Amino acid sequence: MTIPTKKQAMNTTNPEEGFGTISVAAILAESARRSPDSIALIVGADETSYGELWRSTLAYAGALRARGIGPGDAVAVLIPNVPDFARVYYAILSLGAIVVPVHALLKAREIEYVLQDSGARMLICAAALLKEGAAGAAATGVEVLTVMAPDDGLPRLEAEAAAAEPIRSYVPCRPSDTATILYTSGTTGKPKGALGTHFALVEQTSVLLTSVMDFKQGDVLFGGLPLFHTFGQTVVLNAGLRAGATIVMMPRFSGEGALELMTRHNVNIFVGVPTMYVALLEAAKTGAALPTALRYGISGGASLPLAVMDKFRDVFGIDIHEGYGLTETSPVAAFNHVGTPPRPGTIGVPIWGVDIEIARAETVESIELLPAGELGELVIRGHLLMKGYLNRPEATAEAIVDGWFRTGDLGTKDEDGYLRIVDRKKDMIIRNGYNVYPREVEEILLTHPQVVSAAVYGIPHDVHGQEIAAAIVLDAGSTATEAELIEFASAQLAAYKYPRVVRLLTELPLGPSGKILKRNLATESAGVQ
Repeated sequence: MTIPTKKQAMNTTNPEEGFGTISVAAILAESARRSPDSIALIVGADETSYGELWRSTLAYAGALRARGIGPGDAVAVLIPNVPDFARVYYAILSLGAIVVPVHALLKAREIEYVLQDSGARMLICAAALLKEGAAGAAATGVEVLTVMAPDDGLPRLEAEAAAAEPIRSYVPCRPSDTATILYTSGTTGKPKGALGTHFALVEQTSVLLTSVMDFKQGDVLFGGLPLFHTFGQTVVLNAGLRAGATIVMMPRFSGEGALELMTRHNVNIFVGVPTMYVALLEAAKTGAALPTALRYGISGGASLPLAVMDKFRDVFGIDIHEGYGLTETSPVAAFNHVGTPPRPGTIGVPIWGVDIEIARAETVESIELLPAGELGELVIRGHLLMKGYLNRPEATAEAIVDGWFRTGDLGTKDEDGYLRIVDRKKDMIIRNGYNVYPREVEEILLTHPQVVSAAVYGIPHDVHGQEIAAAIVLDAGSTATEAELIEFASAQLAAYKYPRVVRLLTELPLGPSGKILKRNLATESAGVQ
């Protein structure tokens, strides 16, 4: 029996699939053809038109082709939010090759793992990230090409692109061909590579633009979400460029800097994670000028606290539309659709062509759907699902059961189809045999007038099994104490729910995509106890 290579396993040709072709690279190609002079990307004082972006992408692809990159080859990308991310991303895809985005905060050992696990043939790395990127590549023997580097002898993609013959157009791919390998955050065990297909990624933009989000040519989107992450990559880069919008990129996010960019460039759609909205609210307290062109905000990546949503409406005068998705779902699966007033506290309804139901969380070998209103695990099926996890058939079989993807998130679905997330199944705290959902406790803590942000998590306890702990960031100049905050929560929560351990921090630890790293807090708290 012949074992298929990793490359063959990711992109295969099956005559029974028919002869239709598709490519994520068409997103940029078609917008460049339609509006070549429109501005696609802004970074600092630099503006890049659609036509210029596509021409340089074809040249980059020509240089990569000259190095032997072709259909099915995995190429890792370690580049921040600058135009070169888009050029490299679409250049790889236009060759029928596979993009492996690498988180910009990873260290050499972690980069080595991604390169080795994905079978990447090459790492394209921004000069500023070469210290860790080159070390990780050296450990696996993967060749490195740089971008944004001085002409100091290192292999530079820009120089090779200038000397290479550009490709004429993108390579057509089968709908089921792998376009991206996106690594999950790896909260348990090693990160897994989710295989995203050309069909799922293109169809995601089709649905977002036709029935979910009101992006159109002439809009100006805020591009502060990291593009190596599925949220920024799909909702900002792919959907934004397909709409013909302008993306104002921000390589390193800060609330103050974001307000300045939004005001200067008349940003009218802000796309971010909850911690970004908190940062904008804090920056607004300094008296900085507020953007006046904003139409609405989009939030995802984590649950948006109701208190933050209300404060944002009061300060900025716009609604935030919250959605939900995962790396494995391309990512948007549910959304409070723009054009319909958002229902605070919900993640909206499933997007077009996607089913989301509530299944019994305890039944793992099959999907047992529950009636409306009952609490269980969100399960998803539809055009948005990944092909599976690279080289992990067991993990794929655990995640996708009876055609449904098990999200690991607990929630409910009401009679109108609106979904609510209670918490991650893994984040749920069990104290004295009672289930405690951290989000409920966080929502209460965030109603305290001096609390800016809060993260609730469980820590081991000899008597109760787990104890409830909270890490809290207070407003500047606040005088609230740990004891006062515990008393505040205990007055509004059942005795088994309120935190007995409170830590006051200057900031919460955040991952590369802006999510709060609760596992870090739990480890630190356990050491303090």
